[in-house]
Amino acid sequence: MGRIEVHEFISLDGVYEDPSWTAEFAFDPRMGEAISRFTGPGSELLLGRRTYEMFAPAWSARSDDDDPGASFFNGARKNVVSTTLRDPEWNNSRVIGTYDAEVVRRLRDEVEGSLYVSGSGTLVRALLRDGLVDGLHLFVFPVVLGSGRGCSRTRPSRRCAWPRRRRTTVASCTSPTARADARHHLQRSA
Repeated sequence: MGRIEVHEFISLDGVYEDPSWTAEFAFDPRMGEAISRFTGPGSELLLGRRTYEMFAPAWSARSDDDDPGASFFNGARKNVVSTTLRDPEWNNSRVIGTYDAEVVRRLRDEVEGSLYVSGSGTLVRALLRDGLVDGLHLFVFPVVLGSGRGCSRTRPSRRCAWPRRRRTTVASCTSPTARADARHHLQRSA
């Protein structure tokens, strides 16, 4: 039986939407080490349609020379939760249909390693609601965005349902300089 491992890049105020804002920060090797733990042999991807549509053109054009994760992303089976995607073109992709907790449970039971989820906010909220997330890994970046999808005190109607009795890892993979930048951002936004 496999595990469902969720990884999200988030800001200090909990925004995960469109993480292009992470580009200004260096990719800490510890982040790669963490991701490689849940993308090992026997692991597959579980993605929502919008994330799949962002990943497919980005990853299919990469090789291991460009990014060490390219072999996994291009070689692993990609399971896409969608009611609108019909013919996924990225190799090893299949549409599993609308979100159904029982379908995801069966899929998790079939996988030797992990079902790795990145991004896919709507899917992640459903997985959390149904208690299907075995590991939630949050990579926190030293920036306050102020708007966007995520969990924030400023948007009480969008509350997070953190998994109970599940492993949750909150990792701040930042240098001392980045932490100083975060303090500066927080002081300016206060």
